[in-house]
Amino acid sequence: MKIQEIKSNQQSKYNEIIEYLKQDNGYWLVNDKWDLTEEFFIGKKIYNSRYIDFSYFKNEYIKNEVKYFFLYKFKEKLLTNKGLARLNAPLKHFSEFYSGKSLLKLNREKTFHKWKIFLMSRDIKFDINEKSYFWFSNYLIDFIKDFYDDREETEKDIWYSKNIKGAKIPASGANHSNYNAINFSYIPMYYRETVKRYFKTIITKKSWMTCYNTAKYLNYFFNYFYSSDYGDGFIENLNRNDIEKYLYDIGNDRKDKNGTENSKYVSFIRTFLEYIQIAQYDKAPKKEVSFLIFQDDIPKRELHKDEVKKAKFVPEPILKQLDSNIMDLDRPQFIPIYILLRETGWRGTDILNLRFNNCLEQIWNNKEQSYNYYLCGEITKTGIAQLKIPIRDKVAEMLRKVINKAKVLSTEENNHKQYLFNTYEGKLKGKPLNKQSLLLTIQRLIKQKDIRDINGELYHFRLHSLRHTRAKEYVEQGIGISIIQQILGHQSLQMTVHYATVSENILYEKWKNTEDLELFKVDTKTNDLEKVDLNSDSGENLIRYEYVKKNLDAVRVPFGICFKASKLPCKQQMNHCLTCASFCTTIENIPEYEEEIEHVKKQIDISQRCGRELWAEKNKTYLKLLEDTLLRVKVQKIVHKNGKSREEA
Repeated sequence: MKIQEIKSNQQSKYNEIIEYLKQDNGYWLVNDKWDLTEEFFIGKKIYNSRYIDFSYFKNEYIKNEVKYFFLYKFKEKLLTNKGLARLNAPLKHFSEFYSGKSLLKLNREKTFHKWKIFLMSRDIKFDINEKSYFWFSNYLIDFIKDFYDDREETEKDIWYSKNIKGAKIPASGANHSNYNAINFSYIPMYYRETVKRYFKTIITKKSWMTCYNTAKYLNYFFNYFYSSDYGDGFIENLNRNDIEKYLYDIGNDRKDKNGTENSKYVSFIRTFLEYIQIAQYDKAPKKEVSFLIFQDDIPKRELHKDEVKKAKFVPEPILKQLDSNIMDLDRPQFIPIYILLRETGWRGTDILNLRFNNCLEQIWNNKEQSYNYYLCGEITKTGIAQLKIPIRDKVAEMLRKVINKAKVLSTEENNHKQYLFNTYEGKLKGKPLNKQSLLLTIQRLIKQKDIRDINGELYHFRLHSLRHTRAKEYVEQGIGISIIQQILGHQSLQMTVHYATVSENILYEKWKNTEDLELFKVDTKTNDLEKVDLNSDSGENLIRYEYVKKNLDAVRVPFGICFKASKLPCKQQMNHCLTCASFCTTIENIPEYEEEIEHVKKQIDISQRCGRELWAEKNKTYLKLLEDTLLRVKVQKIVHKNGKSREEA
């Protein structure tokens, strides 16, 4: 009975293949040679090749399965034209290699091994990194097996982003054929279900690319140990010596490569092992993970000062030329995108992810007794379900026109996701405008207007530099760093600090304001100035506070001043400054606490309404920290853990 059900299901799925190939008046089903120059296909030759030839396959069943693979990849835009042509190259050889009845019957690993031997026996030259000959059998088998598999996506060995409900996919991301699926078939069979179970816990909590990269690091980890004569069960019996070998070899393998990337080959592995141990998975390490991988084992990330140097700002003369000439873009649909990037400092993917049905909102301002316009959008990279930031009226007016136009042009068929900046026809119909196309359009404008850098070269523009530039403008305008963090949608304050630089002229103006050291305080009852009693403990604390606050070594942070020496690394990257021993706060910061507490309560409400429980819990933890600190400030007047130690060091 079960065999009959399986056969019945396979026949039903094969019938779907036949129906799919009947598109375009049955062209793909009837013809065994597909003409690339046909207008409904590519419209031109690729690599001097005109046809994709399936006539080499004698078995009709296999031929249609291979046809379906090619057509689906083409129709769903999962392959570029050149990629399609490259996969066409091994077709004839594969037809000679396999003459069975269905690709579904093939074992992936065994077939891959035989395919390599076959290619070498025919003296066919290939590069293991090239995506046609060498990996063709895997691509084909993975695709067909997934098609015939009707189980839930998370039960399969390949998870496609589009089939994972709740996956955090940016508007212009994860659609590329290189990143649209997480393939667990590379994980050894013994540990595959363990890894998939772990991924079920993170797939809707972390961004799609974080999950994709986690799979990449885990694959490297397993491949290292299995290729080093370790076998099934090695994780359960891991010891420190095993990890030291891994650390040594990975250090050599990735020598001179990006430090931040290198750290993930250790930190992501440790996170995985820690989780499966805490969750008491059957195949978790027996030894405590903290005794296997130490904190110091994780390669150092790039120094923050190096990251600041990488934060490329558009020079002011260049920026003025771009702003004044932007209306001359040869593709006018990109003009409002540029304006929103300049106005907000958001990422390009954040702007492209805007939806016309909810991206503009008016909120009542009690102080001004009027409505203010806010831009609203989801920041997928940091998991912010709904971020609202104020925008100027004239920008809102432009945005309203774009919204009205999108409403007129959009249908369920050409824009079912209601993108504000949508592609309405062609191969990319229903997807947002392409970020790379925007970049190329601006680069053409730079060439047309002859916009040159200080060396006389045409300015090398990068789209992300607009984000860095806007962040710097916010800082120079005196906006608090925590407000900038919220506007930019950063997850941590430390990331915002990377952008928080100012020009030399602004630095001079700020420095001038710190020249006079005011040894006075204000009586909160009478508003009179009182001279500080230098002999009292409170007076000594206040003078020390004023001195360090005026000193350029101190940094303004939310609710107070950070007294950390500039040479010391910040250990609070994943924590709030409120818990840092170098942090100092006083009663003058009370209004900030009260305002932030109200804001966090709103964020908790939004997170709960949007079903983002993880963010709600994090905000609740943050809220408790704020409320506890505020209470201490009201009682103690000034809170500074280090006391004199920071200044006497």
